[in-house]
Amino acid sequence: MKKILMIKYGELTTKKENINFFISTLKENIKSTLSGMGANITYDKGRMFVTSEEEKYEEIEEKLLHIFGIHEITIGYELKSCNLEEIKEALITLVQSRDFKTFKVETKRSDKSYPYTSLEVSKILGGVVLKNKENIRVDVHHPEVTIYIEIRTSHGYIYFDRIKGLGGYPVGSLGKGLLMLSGGIDSPVAGYLALKRGVRIEALYFDSPPHTSEAAKNKVIELAKKLSTYSGYVKLHVIYFTEIQEAILKNCPHEYLITIMRRMMYRIAEQIANRNNAKVIVNGESIGQVASQTLTSMAAINAVVRIPVIRPVACLDKIDIIELAKKIETYETSILPFEDCCTIFVPDHPVINPIVSKCEEYETAFDFESLVKKAVKEEVVIKIEKGIKEEHQFIL
Repeated sequence: MKKILMIKYGELTTKKENINFFISTLKENIKSTLSGMGANITYDKGRMFVTSEEEKYEEIEEKLLHIFGIHEITIGYELKSCNLEEIKEALITLVQSRDFKTFKVETKRSDKSYPYTSLEVSKILGGVVLKNKENIRVDVHHPEVTIYIEIRTSHGYIYFDRIKGLGGYPVGSLGKGLLMLSGGIDSPVAGYLALKRGVRIEALYFDSPPHTSEAAKNKVIELAKKLSTYSGYVKLHVIYFTEIQEAILKNCPHEYLITIMRRMMYRIAEQIANRNNAKVIVNGESIGQVASQTLTSMAAINAVVRIPVIRPVACLDKIDIIELAKKIETYETSILPFEDCCTIFVPDHPVINPIVSKCEEYETAFDFESLVKKAVKEEVVIKIEKGIKEEHQFIL
């Protein structure tokens, strides 16, 4: 009898012909996360199994809880065979170390050639437990302990505890997106939700010194670190936005400042995305939350790019977004009082229904194309992996 960690796939099992690709991607993500822990990973189309030194299982389990594509984790026991007598002997040993008054047995039999049905196995093993442990009874509705039995082709498995995983798809299985990461609450949540759907993310931050501080940039780096716990690593592209922002402030009507600023950001985001093979832009816009997030504003801003824009939190209430931010531990960082460049130049009365033709007219007042080109050329890339950042400047 060998102690193991068993992983269940959940949604991945719906992938039919592509299931091997999704499962192998999940395996590689787990292998990367558990590097240096002596973990051995094997899998079939139904389950993945992780073994290591037993004293490491608790730490391994904690790491697995941050990996997308895992529906459920159990710490259980693998038997040398699926022989019913061997299962009985192992079960007698295991129940002696557990304290409970009521129980039930649930059996899953993936090997349909097995000589007993799942219900028959549960009844037989329930009788074994009753016979070998005193002062207990069966309770199929509200048991203190559920004993799970799995009978697969070559092995039997026994486990008691089931731990819910993050679900979703393995990160990287559905391509790459570029996350517009501000220091606010919404964009890290949007990044998390994109990761959950298998989209590997790189992040884009607009730095506007001296209007924004180094503390504001460090806040975004910290948010990227939080997201990297779910994806292994995050590349953060830092764009110096000061010249563009000051040109907009000097040359454009104040009610259009935010709309035109966002249009410039989208232009830059598209170029960074194309350069890094990202197929979509991801952001934290939520319908109606601020002036630039009305449907008319979104359409006017979107008009400058051809790349798709994904808004994972678009239809969530702010309260729901905050709850998710607390769950993924970005909320406390997001509410630190360091403003980003979007909040500094907000006019008193921003336009909520901008007209695209007016945006285009106002943008002719300055040479935005040269400024955008310069900003993209001077980007700084910070790679964050396992809480460590490496900074590189790329001048093309």
